[in-house]
Amino acid sequence: MDLKEIQNLIKFVAKSGASEVKLEMEDIKITIKTGGEEGTTIVQQMPMAAAPLLQAAAPVTSAPVVVESATPVADNSGSDDSKYITVKSPIIGTMYRKPSPDKPMFVEVGQTIAEGDVLCIIEAMKLFNEIESEVSGKIVKILVDDSSPVEFDQPLFLVDPS
Repeated sequence: MDLKEIQNLIKFVAKSGASEVKLEMEDIKITIKTGGEEGTTIVQQMPMAAAPLLQAAAPVTSAPVVVESATPVADNSGSDDSKYITVKSPIIGTMYRKPSPDKPMFVEVGQTIAEGDVLCIIEAMKLFNEIESEVSGKIVKILVDDSSPVEFDQPLFLVDPS
């Protein structure tokens, strides 16, 4: 596989909207991970002797993209709604606003919550973690859609403590 073919593959993956593509051939292994709008990260592994070295480097190259995508979200919500308390994600995972698809949402905008009420569930590595409120108040804004991926410390809800 030459450089032009690899570049065409990267363009195809970026246009397709796939988040990760792995291609393995006899002497080469290519993994292409996209970070949405931020760009594309490429990890190219040559014959098996070089594979462990490149696998160790892969998380380092993709980590800054995650940090950059989370930072603007935190800055925007903090400056606009300073009188509200922001409930943030304690872990990385997928946020669900319902306990199951056929059940109602845990909380809605305008609902009054008490300390200890379950606000949502975050799935991380096949474990479902209930996220409980640490404050009492009224839900002012829900910042993340149901079934959306969330980052550590990403704002999820705005609560009016008054």
